[in-house]
Formats: sequence, structure tokens, C-alpha cells
Amino acid sequence: MSEPTLRTLRGRLLCPEQNNARFELVPDALIELDAHGLIQSVRAAPSDCRIPETHPGAVLLPGFIDTHIHFPQTRMLGSASGPLLQWLERSVFPEEARFAERAYAEQVAREFCDALIAQGTTCAAIFSSSHFDATDALFAELDRRGLRGLTGLTLMDRSAPAMLLQEPAAALEACSVLIDRWHGRDKNRLRFCVTPRFGLSCTPELLRGAARLAERHGLWIQTHLAENREELHATAAAFPASTDYLGVYEDHGLVGNHSLFAHCVWLSEGEWDRMARHDAVVAHCPDSNFFLNSGCMPLRQAIHRGIRVGLATDMGAGRTFSMRRVAASAYDAALILQAPVSPEALLWRATTGGAIALGLGAQVGRIAPGYEADLVALNVPAHVGPEGLFDALLFQHDAGPVRATYVRGQRLTPTHRSED
Repeated sequence: MSEPTLRTLRGRLLCPEQNNARFELVPDALIELDAHGLIQSVRAAPSDCRIPETHPGAVLLPGFIDTHIHFPQTRMLGSASGPLLQWLERSVFPEEARFAERAYAEQVAREFCDALIAQGTTCAAIFSSSHFDATDALFAELDRRGLRGLTGLTLMDRSAPAMLLQEPAAALEACSVLIDRWHGRDKNRLRFCVTPRFGLSCTPELLRGAARLAERHGLWIQTHLAENREELHATAAAFPASTDYLGVYEDHGLVGNHSLFAHCVWLSEGEWDRMARHDAVVAHCPDSNFFLNSGCMPLRQAIHRGIRVGLATDMGAGRTFSMRRVAASAYDAALILQAPVSPEALLWRATTGGAIALGLGAQVGRIAPGYEADLVALNVPAHVGPEGLFDALLFQHDAGPVRATYVRGQRLTPTHRSED
């Protein structure tokens, strides 16, 4: 569901820099778009401009990019049932089993896309369930709603209830069908991502098969890494020949510059060094890490190594679809580690940094000529001046909702919305 492509947007802009985690504030600007939603020019509005402000009282910035989120956990958001492994067993696996029914998956996919649009998320790296029909339904809804997505069927062949498991050959064949059907759809707006859940849920055969599939089709890989101490010990026992947790993925051909690892809370110094050498990517999930008591990922340490890091809700261990709230959680986590990161830098990582992390940095994530107009309009309290803008956007959670969400210049609408 989308409205016609606009040709001109007018308003206050936060224009991110490409290589530095900073923004330029433009008080009143015109964004000119072509018929395909590509930005043609960005310029200051003249004093006699007759084009009305598109969203009065709001600020326009690049759309939010969620680098790690779980579609099948939409309806169990906020389920507090223990640390990671117990939470998976008690809350996640029973709910994910319901996605064997396509009609249920289709209903949740609508809710999931509604929530992304309502929070200004224009692109997400998404875990589906282990079911072909559910993953197909998710792709279909993302396509229909105009969202940008990187998603895949979740690979699992052990350590979970039988109704969630697939043998490697069957699972990889299902992935191949989905790749043929969806990967590269609508000028690469939708992409398939090879998605082993994590080492504990996959046999070596499945991990190796996933690596071969990704290499054959030139695909990204997403999985979990070093989220929880108990998980680390269990993974070491399951893969005794590997030197450490990252080594499990290295040993099976799953680490490279198209590998996206969520959490990374408990990596050793050596693992961080190898992550940097591989040019692997981190999805930082601070709210989820707080909720499951997993720990605080050393964000500044990763940044100083030159590792690409995006922010992520990790909904439903994360308690929100809002990337602004996630950025606030990242701020808190950095303070706990006594390695603070500025609100401006965190907003950049929730937008431009996320685009760069997912390999989209030349396509989206900036407000500049040649970029696709994936944008969000955020309400700002009238009393907030330029010096308080980043604090207001990240920390004043009651200050106002997302006003509008655009992909390629088209305004996306939730199933139910109120008018401006």
C-alpha cells in the first residue's frame, strides 16, 4: 500500500555525511525526485518558495535500517521467560511452530510490515521461520508494501522441536526456490540472505551447505554470534575442533565481507581482530541484550577497529520496533562500558551506518543526488532548537510519532493510519 511518488519534498533536513558519523542540518530545503524516486537535487529553498512544507514541524532524514529482526517473533514481543537458551525453548520455538500454517504467517506478515512502516524503518535484515511458505509469504508482503528487505528461511536441523527442523538437502532446496522467486526483485529492493540460526541449531553438514549456497549465488549470510555466556559454552561443546565461536563459522566457510553477525557481546580480542580482517559486519542489538541479560557489546571497540556496525532491534527479544529506542539503548550500553558514543553518531548508525553495513551505502542512507529517496519524517517538539535536536529524536520517547515513511519517494502506509 503506497501513495503516488512525489516529485518535490520540502522541509528541515538532517543530511548525513558518508564517511563520518555526523549530520548537516539544513533548516529549509527542497528535495527534487525523478519518477523512479531517485534524488536529483537537494538545495536550500528560496525565500519566495511557494512549495508548502511537506511535513510542518518535522525533520526529514534517511529511513531507519534495522540490521537484525525476527519476523516470527512479532506477536511474542516482550515475552520475559529467561536468558537466551531458556527463552528460545519456552517462548520462541512454540510460536515459530505456528508459522507452518501459511494463513497465520500471512496475517503476521501484515502486522510486521505495519510495525516497520509505523516506526520509520525502510529496510531490514530479517530472519523468517524455518518454513518455506512463511518465508514466501513474508517476501510477498514486503514486496506488496514497498519495503526494502534482506531475508531468508531460517536453517535449523538440530537442537529444536521436530516441527521446526529440516534436513539439509530439503532446507537448501527450499532456499534455492526462494532465491529464484525473490532475490533481486524490483531492482534489488528484495534480497535473499542465507540464514543459519546459529551454530547450535545446525549440523556441520548444514553449515557447509549454507556456505556453498551463498557462494554459488553471491548472497549475504546472517546468523548469531557470541550473544550469551551459556551459549558460548554449549557451542564449544558442540564444535570441539573449532578454536572459538567465530572459528565455528570460519571452519565452515561462513565468514567474509558479506557476513552479518548479530550481538557479538562476548567476542575475545582475537575474534574481534579476525572480524576486522574478514571485513565482517556486526548488528548491535542493545535492547535485546538488556532484556535477556546477555551483556553489553563494546560498540566503540568495534568502531575503532574499522568494523561496519549497524543497529538492530532484534525484535522480539528486543522490546520495540523503534530504531530510535534502540539507539537510546545503545547510548546506555556504551555508558555502562564507560566508552560513550554520542547521540548524533548513534542516529547515523541507525540510518546511514546501517545502509553501509548491509552493502547499500551507494544506494540509500543519504539525502544526496543519485540516492534513492528512502526517508523518514520525524515530529520534533516546537521548543527544541538545533542544539537539542539529536537528544530529542533519541531520548524524548513521548515527544511524537513518526510522521511519514518513504521508500523511493513513495509514502508507505500502515494498514490503519491516522491523517497528519
